[in-house]
Amino acid sequence: MFAYELHLINHAQLVREAAAQRLSREAAETAGSARGLRRLGRRSGDKDAERRVSDGGRGRFVRAA
Repeated sequence: MFAYELHLINHAQLVREAAAQRLSREAAETAGSARGLRRLGRRSGDKDAERRVSDGGRGRFVRAA
């Protein structure tokens, strides 16, 4: 019975560590994507985020594929 209780304690510890790693990875991804969006000027409420697209001298419409 003692070995089973040790197994349960070890399992619970591993589950906590995995959850902590997952949370830190998600936080890093969220911070990285938010940083990237700020760098590109695409924050919500940023009115200057839409920029004019040049047509490359082709005229107004291009051929369909």
